[in-house]
Amino acid sequence: MTSTDSPASKDRKVSPWWRAATIFLVLAGLLAWAASTSMIEQLKSQVQHTQAKLNEVPQVRYVSVLTDDQQLPALLVTLDPKQGNLQVQRLNEVKEGREDTMQLWAVNGDKPPRSLGVITSKFKTLQMPTQEAALTGAAELAISVEAKGGVSESQGPRLPYLFKGWLVQKSI
Repeated sequence: MTSTDSPASKDRKVSPWWRAATIFLVLAGLLAWAASTSMIEQLKSQVQHTQAKLNEVPQVRYVSVLTDDQQLPALLVTLDPKQGNLQVQRLNEVKEGREDTMQLWAVNGDKPPRSLGVITSKFKTLQMPTQEAALTGAAELAISVEAKGGVSESQGPRLPYLFKGWLVQKSI
């Protein structure tokens, strides 16, 4: 009897079906690994894209709704410190006269008000360059009607204010 005819060698023969199944499973495993690697890279790319878009979104830190003497909303003022802009949105139809200007003030109790600028646009929305430090210590924002071009901070606003509202600092 030769060594190839021994009973042990007959038991070692593997069915072609098992070989085919093994090759199929190895190929399926490689395909699954390639697909999962691709999906992970796509996920990383989507996360980076979303983070970039989130960085572009204005981060509003201060909000104020200025109301008229009947407590109707007149202006919505928000500050995006990242962009350094106050966004002023008109909520009513009040417009300045030909020789008048509306001027925005930061009010803090007994201290003199600080001018934040003149509303120069007749549009519903306006952006005014303002740094966050300009609002430090302010409890309210107010609008006064001044002569064309506004007044200096040392001169102060004409009273009573046309619109006034609490300044709310959002949590970060």
